[in-house]
Amino acid sequence: MSESYSINTDTGLIAPARQCPSPNCDDRPNDGSPDLLVIHGISLPPGQFGGPEIEQLFTNRLDWDAHPYFAEIRGLEVSAHLLIRRDGKLVQFVPFTQRAWHAGASSFRGQDCCNDYSIGVELEGEDEMPYTDEQYTTLTGASRAIVTAYPVISGREIAAHSDIAQGRKTDPGPAFDWLRLYDGLC
Repeated sequence: MSESYSINTDTGLIAPARQCPSPNCDDRPNDGSPDLLVIHGISLPPGQFGGPEIEQLFTNRLDWDAHPYFAEIRGLEVSAHLLIRRDGKLVQFVPFTQRAWHAGASSFRGQDCCNDYSIGVELEGEDEMPYTDEQYTTLTGASRAIVTAYPVISGREIAAHSDIAQGRKTDPGPAFDWLRLYDGLC
């Protein structure tokens, strides 16, 4: 049985996510409402799962000297609205009412600065490794709640990080099953 997800559109918080506030966010321009959902993939260090490093990165608490890879991203200030762990657990870093810093230099259908008008969802994983059943269950439930709370987002307004940052990003990669997500939203 899957969990029930609900969004308070006043606070921008989704239940039952665990809240882990990130300072890497700001106000959306013109108090805009999100109309794009961006799917990402992340692992820190690369190829390792389950540790605290993603949360530490998104909350500016990562020990840059703890792993050689971290030297490449030293000083990075990023976030996402949501993280879905390999076990399907949901963590919220930024309310949907605010702009999370997840997309970087980006464009979708001719509109630049995707952070301004999107919701960023990170899946703990790698481009070439299948995502888990638990992640798809959580992603589908959370996406349904997002589409209900923000009806301008539909199947046509869901994109990969690689779609909005072409040539710069590859996630969530070929291992992500788009049809499984779309079928779950029907």
